[in-house]
Amino acid sequence: MATIITLDDPGDPRADDYRDLTSADRRPDRPGGRGLVIAEGVVVVRRMIDSPYPVRSLLGVRRRIDELATDLAGLAVPAYATDAPTMAEVVGFHLNRGVLAVADRAAPPDPAALVRDARLVAVLEGVNDHENLGALFRNAAALGVDAVLLGPRCSDPLYRRSVRVSMGHVLRVPFTELPGPWPASLDVLRAAGLRVAALTPAADAVPITASGLQGERVALLLGAEGPGLSDEALAAADLRVRIPMATGVDSLNVATAAAVAFHAVGSVVG
Repeated sequence: MATIITLDDPGDPRADDYRDLTSADRRPDRPGGRGLVIAEGVVVVRRMIDSPYPVRSLLGVRRRIDELATDLAGLAVPAYATDAPTMAEVVGFHLNRGVLAVADRAAPPDPAALVRDARLVAVLEGVNDHENLGALFRNAAALGVDAVLLGPRCSDPLYRRSVRVSMGHVLRVPFTELPGPWPASLDVLRAAGLRVAALTPAADAVPITASGLQGERVALLLGAEGPGLSDEALAAADLRVRIPMATGVDSLNVATAAAVAFHAVGSVVG
């Protein structure tokens, strides 16, 4: 059982993992800092506890920590109980969700091993908005995506904002970076037997509903909102697919487009 410890001094060094979350230079979830993973709120903390990420501690108001009692039963970590003003002074803002947890990062999986038996994989290029990335991971978890591979210029999925927007599902969906030169590294997917389909709004792309990808083993290639996929990435795909849209609308938010595409080619059974 986690040990519940009362913490009433905002300067207590035991709260340092949670300190100054609004300060870009000192944020503990930055790789240049301590590189910790931070979960906010009861639901996301539960998902962290159930994830491969080793939990270090919790910090929250007593009511929220009490809500997590069952989840903490087999976890031998400190849970620091405090009041809302003290917590706000530690983290730098008032936290409506009332509880935080921190974990160390897990070792990233090998890309080839990650996709060896995968049916549906998302491959991202240049997705560098933390909220879009978090929403995309939430959609991936909901729609049966087995893994996410990060190409160049992607944000860190384990930044606090991405974890929060994903509702903790970034801790559930396996991900790793694609090594080597881009887009030649896509060959890792082909070697595993996956077909690489690039999502683009281009008029000459095949409508995804008529692509024949349903039931196939597919890697969906997704680019950043605005620029989309690079010409090199589009050329490296096995085929280009598009989501049919009403006249006058040229594109969707990348997380929304990903959800439509995941549903179109996936096989989630309700």
